[in-house]
Amino acid sequence: MAGKLRREIKQRRPFSGVQEEVVLALMRTADQAAAPMNEVLRAVNLSQSQYNILRILRGAGEDGLPCGEISDRMVRRDPDLTRLLDRLEARGLVTRERGTSDRRVVLAFITPEALELLESLDAQVETTLKQTLAHVPAARLRTLLELLEEVRGSES
Repeated sequence: MAGKLRREIKQRRPFSGVQEEVVLALMRTADQAAAPMNEVLRAVNLSQSQYNILRILRGAGEDGLPCGEISDRMVRRDPDLTRLLDRLEARGLVTRERGTSDRRVVLAFITPEALELLESLDAQVETTLKQTLAHVPAARLRTLLELLEEVRGSES
C-alpha cells in the first residue's frame, strides 16, 4: 500500500517525511471524496461552500446567524464569506439585515426558497455520501473518523 500516492501523483522523488505524505494523501482523498458531491451541487448551481452556508442557516432556524458565526461553523473555511452570501442573496436563497442591538452585526437568514432547495437535495446528498464510502467497512470508517479527529485535535 505504501507508495501508492507517489504513483498516483507521478512523483519521482520520495516525500520529505511521513507528515508530508499524510497531508498530501488527506488532500487528495478529500478531493476525490468531494467529487460526487460536487456533481450533485453543480446541477443546482451551488458550490460546496454555498451549500454548507445554507445547511448552517437551516440549522439556525428563524433567528438566523451573525456572519462571524457562520464562518466559525463552516466545514472548509472560506476567506470571502461576504462574496458567498452576496451570491446566495442574489439568488434569493439568503437575506441579510443589520442587528437591532448592535448595528455592526449582520445577521443572515435562510429563505423559504432555500429550504425547498435543500429539501429537494437531502435524499440525493445522503445517497451520494453513502455511495462515496460504500466500499469501506463501517468499523474502518469509525477508526478513520477517530484518526481524523485526533489529527484535527492538534489545531485547538
